[in-house]
Amino acid sequence: MKDRTRTYRIEAAVFEKFPEYARGVVVAYDVINGDSPPELLQLLREAEASVRGTLTADTLIQHPNMAAWREAYRSFGAKPAKHRPSMEAMARRVLKNQAIPSINALVDIGNVVSLRHLTPVGGHAIDVLNDDLALRLATGRETFVPFGSEQAEHPGPGEIIFAEGQTVLTRRWTWRQANHTLTLPTTTAIEFNVDGLPPVSRSEIDSACRNIMDLVSTFCGGRARHEILTREKPSLHLNP
Repeated sequence: MKDRTRTYRIEAAVFEKFPEYARGVVVAYDVINGDSPPELLQLLREAEASVRGTLTADTLIQHPNMAAWREAYRSFGAKPAKHRPSMEAMARRVLKNQAIPSINALVDIGNVVSLRHLTPVGGHAIDVLNDDLALRLATGRETFVPFGSEQAEHPGPGEIIFAEGQTVLTRRWTWRQANHTLTLPTTTAIEFNVDGLPPVSRSEIDSACRNIMDLVSTFCGGRARHEILTREKPSLHLNP
């Protein structure tokens, strides 16, 4: 990340549509990423087991957290049966008795916390940023190159996106990430997003953020802090 201060904001239009929405942001610097040790993998398997002990394939979409995100997706024209919120897609995989693959320690930490709290958690490398970050409504002119593809596409106007300038990092709010800002073994600075729509409370978002910070400290070291962005406090500075 370049030396100048980078800002991170949530556009007012998002809060106009979802006034009680809150996003926890964990920022961590000087981390050492790499393969997950056995202790972290065990935490991932335990989080999967917790989901299997709480939900079934039949009750999944009736869970209040899942229902809230499915309704939010419908509000900006996304079909939740086709474009599933990230934690729903992961929970469905778990309920099919499929283990979540280990990617690297930082990615696995996000997945552990998402499964524990049944709320979307996404991580973005910030040591590669060239512009400010924003959760906002798309104009339709932005560019998105999805993970695993080289084909550029454009979001629909009004779609909620997470973007670095005109580069889309996540489409449909919490759906799919881009190649840019992927968390890699070489990542040394990262921000995690913890998304909460009611009935998820701000105290639970805070708990999930602290959970992430504890796991990052244990398995990746570095320095971490967190803030919760709301309608009353919609922005933060990313620099240490």
